Amino acid sequence: MQPDGSPPRAYVFLLIPGYSQLGFACALEALSLANLHPSGQTFYTWRIVGETGAPVPAYNGVTCAVDAALPPLDRHETLVVCAGDDAAIGSTRPVLNWLRRETRKGMDFGALSSGTYTLALAGLLGGKRVTTHWQFHDALVELLPDVIIENSLFSIDGRVFTTAGGAASMDMMLARIKGDHGVELATWVADQMVYTDPRGATHGQRLSRRARPDLAHGKLGMALQIMENNLEDPLRPEEIAALVSISSRQLERLFAKHLQMSPKRHYLKLRLEKARGLLRQTSLSVTDICVACGFRSLSHFSKSYRATFGLSPGQEKRGTAAIWSASP
Repeated sequence: MQPDGSPPRAYVFLLIPGYSQLGFACALEALSLANLHPSGQTFYTWRIVGETGAPVPAYNGVTCAVDAALPPLDRHETLVVCAGDDAAIGSTRPVLNWLRRETRKGMDFGALSSGTYTLALAGLLGGKRVTTHWQFHDALVELLPDVIIENSLFSIDGRVFTTAGGAASMDMMLARIKGDHGVELATWVADQMVYTDPRGATHGQRLSRRARPDLAHGKLGMALQIMENNLEDPLRPEEIAALVSISSRQLERLFAKHLQMSPKRHYLKLRLEKARGLLRQTSLSVTDICVACGFRSLSHFSKSYRATFGLSPGQEKRGTAAIWSASP
């Protein structure tokens, strides 16, 4: 029982084949450690479910036993969808129907990593602010125009919560523990995890560029952000230079010094990386992806893509077509 005499908060983790083991473990471990608090209280319980009741493999091949196959849930339970690269395959009609039926009971529910996509397929995120792992961000933006995709560690919108997965699952769960039982318990759990500086919901996901002061600040940082914000309708280098109040020659020098490439080449790299994600993670046509990534012609898109990745957009698409044909 909890200190106020109420029953422990109960969680249900739905494992989608190919789920991120790191994200799932970070979330579950936070709950497990809370129950080891010196107070002796049992703050949380949980069960793990899957579509068939058979052990569910993570993306790395390690399997996890489950307690039941899509069981009826209690409205007081909190449902968490755990997914990874193969979210489309695992988002089967039985899974989506189960999610729709059970969430109608009024429970809190959420997702780790690409589990956000599964919830969206079930029609449960319309108009909501959500997040997902940065690798799936562009794909969800293209596929889900009625969902607000944030670039944050985790998002909470009413009874819906979502997280980028990975270590961000720990940040989200620590925030939930704090909301349930206060800062003392959340801090104690963080200390047990040797995680002394938990991050907030609005913390950005990707820190690699921010970790380099030469890229994160000043004119170069502004130029990089402008490029990332304008992938569908790319600007000319001279337009970018004007927006950050430097000359085109100065812009060229900054990119050569810090990124060892021209602004034009870096811009193309960003657009091709977005295209690769859309080809691998969505059912959009090659033509639609060409337009979404700012290419004026299919031939230029195909030539650039092949030169960078060693295969054409069509070949990349055919290599992952089975994933999307398996989704409902």
